[in-house]
Amino acid sequence: MTRHAQAEPDAQGKPTPGRRESLWPLAMGPLLWVAHFLLSYATAAVWCAKAGGENGSLGGVRLVIGIYTALILSGIAVVIWRGFRKHRFGTATVPHDFDTPADRHRFLGFATVLLGGLSFVATLYVALPVVFIESCR
Repeated sequence: MTRHAQAEPDAQGKPTPGRRESLWPLAMGPLLWVAHFLLSYATAAVWCAKAGGENGSLGGVRLVIGIYTALILSGIAVVIWRGFRKHRFGTATVPHDFDTPADRHRFLGFATVLLGGLSFVATLYVALPVVFIESCR
């Protein structure tokens, strides 16, 4: 018996998802949010400590954090889209509570969409202080 992650036909000849599902797609949305959080706050801290001074402006940092935010939000959108495609696999309806490979595949897709949406909103909240705060103070 070989292990592989390709689609195999089930008893009715319909394709089913692979046997070994990775949990990395599920964790990718929160990991992108954490990366944005760390990059944003580290960038602002280094700017204020080295270049801006105590009352310095956040002018350049705002643009950099805006670029971080756009890149991370686009990455999270890709994660959500891939999770939605997994969730829509086959013809079954919600809830995905049967113990079959196809339902596990759809459940992981649904959980990925939910965590991705939460990460999207959390990323927006991390970027929000840069909109309102103008100085390092």
